[in-house]
Amino acid sequence: MAEAANAPLSRQQRREQIRQKVLASGFVHIDGLATEHGVSGMTIHRDLDVLEKQGWLRKVRGGATSTPTALLETSVRARIADAAEEKANIAKYAVRFVSPGQVVALDDSTSALAVAELLASRGPLTVMTNFLSVINLLSGEPGLHLIGLGGDYQASYDAFLGLHTANMARTMRSDVLFMSTTAVVGGHCLHRSQETIQVKRALMETAGKRVLLLDHAKFDRRAVHELAPLTEFDVVVVDAGTPKPLRDELRNSGVALEVAEC
Repeated sequence: MAEAANAPLSRQQRREQIRQKVLASGFVHIDGLATEHGVSGMTIHRDLDVLEKQGWLRKVRGGATSTPTALLETSVRARIADAAEEKANIAKYAVRFVSPGQVVALDDSTSALAVAELLASRGPLTVMTNFLSVINLLSGEPGLHLIGLGGDYQASYDAFLGLHTANMARTMRSDVLFMSTTAVVGGHCLHRSQETIQVKRALMETAGKRVLLLDHAKFDRRAVHELAPLTEFDVVVVDAGTPKPLRDELRNSGVALEVAEC
């Protein structure tokens, strides 16, 4: 209670914590949530109503349980936990490229999700994305206008992917795009999913400024489908753990590399 009083959460932050808790434990008690967050039981009821409509849980007497579909989100949670500190530092650095009034595009990467967590204080903004995690995070935030890129929903990515999503992305233009990739090999971005590649390329085609977010682990991985060479991005932001010889090599090959020294 004291901690909640000292650092009150926004409504959206509280709902996100509740969502994560029900996914982790499978069941939450309304009374326990009210005590934990220092709000009334009626407020928690309203939070659960919203999360139930979004498909994250099912309300039951005295609380709520997770849904089978929502449990598929665990794969996204694993991606969020991977290199979380590096992604946070990269996001803090990269968000400097955002100015009020802009249209910001975010792909379905958890690196872009880390940027999304910092956007509420930089409005007014229009945010367009195919990543449901971003939509859930930012929905209801004042000063942010959300545009969801619909299409075929794939639960393993918690995102809308494929041709329909790519076609919708091509009808819109963003001022700045934040995105990431699975792996970088020989100066080229690679990804596991062709459906994801379609959407990422469409977002790149219509972006005024392309910002690629890369934690250093991306350079040690392999994937099948080629997205684009690093030189197609206006800025490539890496974390401080990226080896200096690799940084020098990339810069010498024409990559606009910047290091998030946070």
